[in-house]
Amino acid sequence: MKYTITHCTLYHYSSDVALCHNLARLLPRETSWQHCQPSRITIQPRPALSAERRDFFGNRVLYFAIQDIHQRLEVNFVTKVQVLDTRPFTPSSPSPAWEQVHKMLREDPDPEIIDARLFMLDSPFVAVHPSFLDYAKPSFPPGRPLLEAMTDLNRRINREFTYDPHFTTTATPLDEVLSERRGVCQDFAHLGIACLRSLGLAARYVSGYLETIPPPGQPRLVGADASHAWLAVYVPGTGWAEFDPTNDCMPGERHITLGWGRDYGDVAPLIGVMTGGGSHSLEVAVDVEPWVEPVDHDEEKGKKDKAA
Repeated sequence: MKYTITHCTLYHYSSDVALCHNLARLLPRETSWQHCQPSRITIQPRPALSAERRDFFGNRVLYFAIQDIHQRLEVNFVTKVQVLDTRPFTPSSPSPAWEQVHKMLREDPDPEIIDARLFMLDSPFVAVHPSFLDYAKPSFPPGRPLLEAMTDLNRRINREFTYDPHFTTTATPLDEVLSERRGVCQDFAHLGIACLRSLGLAARYVSGYLETIPPPGQPRLVGADASHAWLAVYVPGTGWAEFDPTNDCMPGERHITLGWGRDYGDVAPLIGVMTGGGSHSLEVAVDVEPWVEPVDHDEEKGKKDKAA
């Protein structure tokens, strides 16, 4: 699938901002299953400084600084992405027993496994706790293959939790999400990660977009899509297997990857510091639109003439 992604962010401030420094993680990353074309970025007011770099996790980060006095900040990203159906895992992929993976993560000196250990540790939004271990246990009986167990956990979160965009914010404690059985994709990804880390496994947070399909007979609403989040569990020797508990699936061609990290804090779309500003309001509009390469009619006619 090929998509044009438009992500528009608009801040209104109650008083003047004299200076701001910002980090935007809105540029999709290149992977073996995702190819990106150059992005078009528009920022108003125009930044005095800007530069792209890679962060610790390899995600693309755009730094920009605005030195003009302003009460309005608009950041627009437009990019084209091709997503291939070539992710390394499927629901039927074989995997070792989860206890074996646990043992390897602690004892195997392989450099890739050592790197994965970072994702076994607590992070600002995800801390292990006995309650997460208790929730995970029914999906992880002794000897069960890791991916089979994770598929079951993914399904349980999807069925037992209610998607409620009005219940949580980024500050809502994860134990409250567990006790109330409500939240959004970010919460469900964090919950899955907490369950896996409580079992001594490595899990990371994945940020991106999901193509939404309108009900039959209704048009797509421009700007009505949203950012999405899911998680990935590490399988030694093979890589990271992704799961989307919000939709009870393994991500495929409709999932566009922006980046990954320990939790949401590592891949927040836009963060920054500023001087002044007072209170503010925020508007975000996202559009994930499938696109088709334009047909060169002269070339097509030439092929037909040659065939004739």
